[in-house]
Amino acid sequence: MLWLLLFSSLVALAAPVHFEYADGATPPTVTIPAEEGNYRVLLRVGSTSKNCLTTVRAESRRLMIEKLPTAAGEFKEVTIAVNVRNSRLAPPPANAPGGTEVRLNAREKGVLHWDDQFSLEFTGPHPCVASVDIVKADQLPTVFIAGDSTVTDQPREPNASWGQMFTRFFRSEIAVANHAESGETMKSFITGMRLDKLLSYMKSGDYLFLQFGHNDQKEIWPQTYVEAFTTYKAYLKVFIAEARRRGATPVLVTSMHRRNFDEHGKIRNTLGDYPEAVRQVVREEKVALIDLHAMSAKLYEALGPEKSPVAFAGNGRDATHHSAYGAYELAKCVIEGVRTSDLGLKKFLAEDVKPFDPSKPDDPETWRLK
Repeated sequence: MLWLLLFSSLVALAAPVHFEYADGATPPTVTIPAEEGNYRVLLRVGSTSKNCLTTVRAESRRLMIEKLPTAAGEFKEVTIAVNVRNSRLAPPPANAPGGTEVRLNAREKGVLHWDDQFSLEFTGPHPCVASVDIVKADQLPTVFIAGDSTVTDQPREPNASWGQMFTRFFRSEIAVANHAESGETMKSFITGMRLDKLLSYMKSGDYLFLQFGHNDQKEIWPQTYVEAFTTYKAYLKVFIAEARRRGATPVLVTSMHRRNFDEHGKIRNTLGDYPEAVRQVVREEKVALIDLHAMSAKLYEALGPEKSPVAFAGNGRDATHHSAYGAYELAKCVIEGVRTSDLGLKKFLAEDVKPFDPSKPDDPETWRLK
């Protein structure tokens, strides 16, 4: 039967923790207090009495295990890596500028990726989890993500982003810390203390994925607007330099297209010179590039004007943000960029990662996450 360790509601998760569940008694969620950092989680999945299909998500709907099948009497052990964080920062030294808290917006209050808790969600047609073992693992390398709403961990159904699908495609030897947030620009990421937070626990061997542009290009936002070939490039180089100073590897990701087709069924570029500015910085700074701008055009055009709305939020009423299907396909694009790169990161890809051609996406009519 389930036992929840009496101290779990009283102290932060620092020592190893073990949960067991009676056959057929898998709870929908597990949430316990936890210190900030990376954790390795060993799950024993299966049931003595029934066939199961189990999906596991962590924190704010980060996909960790996708539709794992087990037959009656069969058990599988799977390990995942989960990053947990809070919004606090260490106080700056006396008389030094800075702050002690990330400036969260109203949308972020109460979300699972900015609290002092470790959260798991068990879903799927027949989820079966027999036991969970959680241990702190701060030595794990971390992939940090900085970006906007098209990358963030969307906290509520049915919206999603590639950042929260990205986790599914890695082995447990590396964690993903997605610091992207809706409405963010490079300037606001700095002034809102988000870059400070991210850098506060970045270490040698980590990675920093950068995808900005959708909001940075908005001239109607004068406080955060940056021009493509001048200030936009300069801010990208600041992020690159800060990552390198800590021994981390920066990776630039061009922003995906918006869903905007011309009369010939081709995607129009609504991002102006910003994708090309990213490519210029890649050449100038000799950093890795994942050209999601180019890959997303292939993806959307393969689906076409009629089918592509299924990849977007609001059944296509939103031409910028994505559904779970669209987020999953874009994550596969980013993972393909990793797989075909010279990045050492690719050694951490899951064993079932296969080559992905964006012009041949999964069939949206048969694709199901849960």
